[in-house]
Amino acid sequence: MKALLFTNWHTMRWVRLAFALFLFAQAYIVKEWMFIGLGLFFFIQVIFNLGCGVNGCSIPKTKYKKYE
Repeated sequence: MKALLFTNWHTMRWVRLAFALFLFAQAYIVKEWMFIGLGLFFFIQVIFNLGCGVNGCSIPKTKYKKYE
């Protein structure tokens, strides 16, 4: 878990963290508690490094052939 948290920090992961913190702050300031759910969604993506990576959500271009 420690390695998952402290390695592989790319730009999109930082953006998700900033957006999650922004949503938490807005939920507190505006008193719209629904923003907490959306903030948690992005915060969980940051913690577990989920979602599309640096290369985006693309299908690999290589095709694998099964040799019999």
